[in-house]
Amino acid sequence: MTTVDLPLLPLGRGTDALSERGVDCPGDLPAPSDPDLVARARAAKEKLGERLFVLGHHYQRDEVIQFADVTGDSFKLARDAAARPDAEFIVFCGVHFMAESADILTAPEQKVILPDLAAGCSMADMARIAQVEQAWEALAEAGIQDSVVPVTYMNSSAAIKAFCGRNGGVVCTSSNAEVALEWAFQQKGADNRDTKVLFLPDQHLGRNTAVLQLGYSLDECVVWNPFKPNGGLSAEELAGARVILWKGHCSVHGRFSADVIDELRAKVPDLNVVVHPECQHEVVLNADLVGSTEFIIKTIESAPAGSSWAIGTELNLVQRLARTHPDKNIMFLDRNVCYCATMNRIDLPHLVWALESLAEGVVVNQIEVDPQTEAEALVALQRMLDLPGKTHRD
Repeated sequence: MTTVDLPLLPLGRGTDALSERGVDCPGDLPAPSDPDLVARARAAKEKLGERLFVLGHHYQRDEVIQFADVTGDSFKLARDAAARPDAEFIVFCGVHFMAESADILTAPEQKVILPDLAAGCSMADMARIAQVEQAWEALAEAGIQDSVVPVTYMNSSAAIKAFCGRNGGVVCTSSNAEVALEWAFQQKGADNRDTKVLFLPDQHLGRNTAVLQLGYSLDECVVWNPFKPNGGLSAEELAGARVILWKGHCSVHGRFSADVIDELRAKVPDLNVVVHPECQHEVVLNADLVGSTEFIIKTIESAPAGSSWAIGTELNLVQRLARTHPDKNIMFLDRNVCYCATMNRIDLPHLVWALESLAEGVVVNQIEVDPQTEAEALVALQRMLDLPGKTHRD
């Protein structure tokens, strides 16, 4: 059985209210072959002027990223949007959960637009609110719920963030997961010996942080499978666990393998390997450096000329880094092409359609989080903002 329990819908048509992402895309898109797409995007953006603020995630296509007013990772972009209260329209070139976060953090009168509602996140879809609520009830039946603090990765739906907000939990990013987990373990008593963390939805980030940064053992980390009774775990396994990892992963970062690192090291002298913490544990162990997307970018920027780097993150970014730093030998840490398929849903035709619609006074694909979910999610986000250390970088 697949870990993504979603209905099969024609792309751009139909809806599934229970999934993290929508799939509606009304209106007629311009043809991808239209030679005037770039000029049309520029004209629409110029017409909207200061009313428009375009956010571009690092994993976006170059054809889209050229129109971004700011670039960055998910939480950085959401905070950038919140810092522009005069912008009437926030066009988020990213995926659904990112646009939700921007809507939560911006003013009520600001409108957040996602050019293609089918731009979801497979990882976020792996933890659906009904599944998480069922797991929470199962933890209560097992007699351990009172000892569990939920921590969700930024790459999750607003509903999951709200779940953490109302159950004493917190949101984390890939750069502050260590601080967030340390905070979580302190919530049930000073010695935290009985505290457990439910980490959603990426098992790899949770495992890598707990084991490599906090010193827990792999045996103290168990994986909760939402498609099995009681998560596929015995009462003894739950009782002995310190970290309960949700069975989720990134479809891009989960592809990288340790054997490719070995192959590249054999071929390239003095190779440096830097990977994202969403990678599998074996890959992280075999890498030289591990860090968020922003960390990877800064690492390459500060690397000496002539150095060689294999990068384990999304291909659009790796290719952009290679073009931006021709003095360095930069390669992709996979044998095959590996773009983020859902992030690539945001293409130039969708961006042009969204910008031209807004310029004509028609608001399309607005992302709106309901007031209760927003309030509860904001609690978990604020807890993250109040953490010491690296809380503002994704």
